[in-house]
Amino acid sequence: MAIDGRLPHHTQKGRHSLYASRRKNSILKDFIRNFELTFLALPAIVFIFVFAYIPLYGLILPFKNYNFEQGFFGSPWAGLQNFKYLFTSDTLVRVTTNTVVMNALFILFGTLFSLLFALLIFEVGKRHVKVYQTAMFFPYFISWVVAAYVVLAFLDMENGFINRMLIHFGKDPIMWYSNPHYWPFILVIVSVWKSAGYGAVIYYTGLLGTDTEYYEAAMIDGATRLQRAWHISLPLLKPLITIMTILAVGKIFYGDFGLFYNVTLDSTQLYPATDVIDTFVYRTLKSMGDIGMSSAAGLYQAVVGFALVLLSNWVVKKANPENSLF
Repeated sequence: MAIDGRLPHHTQKGRHSLYASRRKNSILKDFIRNFELTFLALPAIVFIFVFAYIPLYGLILPFKNYNFEQGFFGSPWAGLQNFKYLFTSDTLVRVTTNTVVMNALFILFGTLFSLLFALLIFEVGKRHVKVYQTAMFFPYFISWVVAAYVVLAFLDMENGFINRMLIHFGKDPIMWYSNPHYWPFILVIVSVWKSAGYGAVIYYTGLLGTDTEYYEAAMIDGATRLQRAWHISLPLLKPLITIMTILAVGKIFYGDFGLFYNVTLDSTQLYPATDVIDTFVYRTLKSMGDIGMSSAAGLYQAVVGFALVLLSNWVVKKANPENSLF
């Protein structure tokens, strides 16, 4: 009998067992029904499992005093000593600030120029869209080593294009690789040149999926291209922009090693403006061979990046739940 409106314990247990059984059967039926799609996704699942989940055992490295003789599991535990060295270092504040500030600039200007290029192609360049897409997307596939030589061709002290132009007009040449004040602007320009085309293709694809009736109605009402872009295209792209921004914020603690190391030619005089967490970890590992400390810096990046993704998504969800990532 029911006591105080509640079912007997054995009845409740039976219902829970029945629910679990039905749930298990439902999952099995869904798997059988979607077996073909699951099989097609199997290579990606295996890839993610091998390269994203199996290496998770490496999370114990930041807490060990690793040495090659004793190996991964035989090395003695170091507790939080690796983190203590990392957080008491004077360099950490500088590299963290550079990483966050530069990545914030990359996100801001990269998004602006990607949207600008996407809107220009969508509104103006439909006749030769493939040519424009290829021209903008091509720099994305250029390695940072090649990009570094392209930048050097402009900024070289003696033979650089800019310095030769300055000398031609009677100005003194600029020692670009010795003055850190110029490099936040240079790195932003190089980053936008290399990555804006990739973002433009994504946003242009998003525009292709919009309903053309909005634009037809706006044209009938006499709206200009600029008005259509501002009042129709941008609002329709808002969810995609939000998702791309949240994902970019999640990587704000990760400096692009190729950009900050190769393009700057690893000039020590530029460290005040160009030294980021990734280059700092690389130099520490190369000079000291301290794998534990380097792993601690990597874990620090991962945890803070994950927290920033959650925080960004929470803020977006409070403002507009439809545009949140999850």
